[in-house]
Amino acid sequence: MLAESGSMQGLIDLIFSPSVIFLGSSAILAAYLTFRRALARPTAAVFAFFIFTAIYIWLCTAIKDHDGRLIALFPDNFPITLMLYSTFSLAWLGLWKAVQNDDRVARGEPLIEAGADDKVFTWPDLVYTELICMVVATAAITVWAIVLKAPLEPPANPMDIPNPSKAPWYFLGLQELLVYFDPWIAGVLLPGFIIVGLIAVPYIDKNPKGNGYYTFSERPLAISLFYFGFLIMWVVLIMLGTFLRGPNWNFFAPGHQWDPHQSAALLNINVSDIFWIKLLGGGLPSNFVIREMPGIVLLAVYFILIPVALARTLFARLFRQMGFVRYAIFMVLFMTTALVPIKMIFRWTINLKYIVGITEYFFNV
Repeated sequence: MLAESGSMQGLIDLIFSPSVIFLGSSAILAAYLTFRRALARPTAAVFAFFIFTAIYIWLCTAIKDHDGRLIALFPDNFPITLMLYSTFSLAWLGLWKAVQNDDRVARGEPLIEAGADDKVFTWPDLVYTELICMVVATAAITVWAIVLKAPLEPPANPMDIPNPSKAPWYFLGLQELLVYFDPWIAGVLLPGFIIVGLIAVPYIDKNPKGNGYYTFSERPLAISLFYFGFLIMWVVLIMLGTFLRGPNWNFFAPGHQWDPHQSAALLNINVSDIFWIKLLGGGLPSNFVIREMPGIVLLAVYFILIPVALARTLFARLFRQMGFVRYAIFMVLFMTTALVPIKMIFRWTINLKYIVGITEYFFNV
């Protein structure tokens, strides 16, 4: 019985390891988009809904883990559960409508949105609708406040710091990024790129297709990037930070007590350590430029040579449509975004801390 329990816990630890969750979620999304005509049907969506609900209930009740159960059922985390259901439900609905429209276009039929008269009078139609929504939302919030007590904590005490100290759920994605990047990158550069990227999208991508109606076949790259960026790079990171990050910001799979004295045995390494010590068998050069040259070369290849190679191969059509300037801006945003999951995976697998670590001048990537 103990062997079975141990093997079951080992399987749970493997499934809920961050690398498996991240790569598994990405693989599921890729399969879902690739086989969308079969997997986006309502029957498949209902089946996935019940499977997810059964697994979630099992994690909350069956596993003998008091801390994990409290975290899952914590009133303050109830919105996270609603977010998971609502986000994935709306993502499915949009893809299902896109599949229907793509099939209609293939058959020469009009779009679902074709001929729809969505204009209404402000009074009384819009005002009545807003009034009803306000009443329903007020009633729902009132019931929520009565059933789920607000988990108010005592006043802040610098002598008694919570462990773990977590940001509000909507900032947990950024807090998770602090594990993999320096604060100036995770807290300033990457959020700034998100804002700049959203502003630049209408100027970079001037393709009029998909404007005002659901589609996937006409905009596969843009929609795939949106799904990955929002669902995987934001929702999954929030889920990891909420349910699996415990004391000292360590990962705790379901079935493990959140022990504040548990420390992860990590040996952080940099690209310079891998090149000079492991590959060449020597020591680190004293000059920081020479020391970090392997990482600098890797970043140059990543941000310069790879975009050029993509412009001649996989993204050749995209390059012709955009032109040099818009393509360059797009690739800076795209490659920076792709660097985030790459750095996360290397952090989880080989404990890679910095690609370029110039600590003398606080320039660490």
